[in-house]
Amino acid sequence: MTETLPGPDQEVSEATQESGPDVTPLLVPRDGTPPVTETAASLAEVVARFAGGSGPVAVDAERASGYRYSQRAYLVQLRREGSGSALIDPIACPDLSLLSKVLQGDEWVLHAASQDIPCLVEVGMVPPAVFDTELAGRLAGFERVGLGAMVENVLGLRLEKGHSAADWSTRPLPESWLVYAALDVEVLLELRDALEAELASQGKLAWAHEEFEAVRLAPPAGPRLDPWRRTSGIHRLRSRRQLAGVRAMWEVRDQMARRRDTAPGRILPDAAIISAVTAAPATTGDLMALPVFGGRSTRRHVDTWWGALQSAAGMSDEQLPQPVPTGDGPPAANRWAERDPVAARRLTRARMAVTAIAEQNTMPAENLLPPDALRRVVWTPPEPIDVDAVRAALLGHGARSWQVALTATALAAALPEPPA
Repeated sequence: MTETLPGPDQEVSEATQESGPDVTPLLVPRDGTPPVTETAASLAEVVARFAGGSGPVAVDAERASGYRYSQRAYLVQLRREGSGSALIDPIACPDLSLLSKVLQGDEWVLHAASQDIPCLVEVGMVPPAVFDTELAGRLAGFERVGLGAMVENVLGLRLEKGHSAADWSTRPLPESWLVYAALDVEVLLELRDALEAELASQGKLAWAHEEFEAVRLAPPAGPRLDPWRRTSGIHRLRSRRQLAGVRAMWEVRDQMARRRDTAPGRILPDAAIISAVTAAPATTGDLMALPVFGGRSTRRHVDTWWGALQSAAGMSDEQLPQPVPTGDGPPAANRWAERDPVAARRLTRARMAVTAIAEQNTMPAENLLPPDALRRVVWTPPEPIDVDAVRAALLGHGARSWQVALTATALAAALPEPPA
């Protein structure tokens, strides 16, 4: 299918403008807040009700990020034409495969699908096709793509978003939280239809379908390389011995958090780890004198934290971590200039080319081409550098066909070093 691209001077249609009509607060679900499904009998009723509905299914899930270690779902919300809405407790009803089975004939509509699909799959809900309203908003050129902003800008309705960071593992769930959860799927189907029309008007609908399918089929995320390096504030540390201290404390905290199913930061904040490593306390008393470590919970485990610091202090040079991680990919972009100045210049030219095409098509550069694919192709360009070789390299690094069609020619021109 040949797409008609918006030209650089073509305006995005009114649906993508950030200023919309008068906004109407959406305070309660139109059919009332459904009861929470938490028994086998009530789940069977939901399955029958949704089997009798028709068309796309709005789906959402609430986790307890920031409170729990796991990313499991603690509430699943659905809505479908002819079925109404449902709120399901996946802790009380951990197997939703029968519900998934009756929904296999139609598209599932989610907002930020990549966040929800893993926890839905855990309870047996596997979407046959996806429409991601957040991703659709990015491709269509919206500057704000949170669900509340999208509903307001596209539909003229205001969702209350006060419970998005709540502890959804709480039982029983407060009524106000259930209202919030039901409203999250209340107008998701209407939003989907409006965004589909907008994408079609911009000639981007086929691109969106490729992106949605890529999200649906994405494999589970593998373990991160050296996840302790993501400790907030670690960039301030300079010595390998200090890095070893962060690693030791992070690993002890992670084991404790996993065992308790508690978010690591609620056991010991990142700032406390950095503070302890920086202060290099000589005794447990010195450690307890630091902010946070004097608290009741932290005092109870002070020997654990002290032991982690001591284990790092006793490591040989060979055991200490390197200042930067080693991996199979290119180094961090901010290190390219010192590692390979020619590659750094290539990256600058390639980014400029991608940014220009993204602006022409009114979307973020990272949605036009995955940043990792761009960095890998730039760090190790194909030989020879021509359009076919660049196209093959991009596809090999996970870029979608529509992304390659838009960027391969420009990148093939940008990668070679210009004549002196």
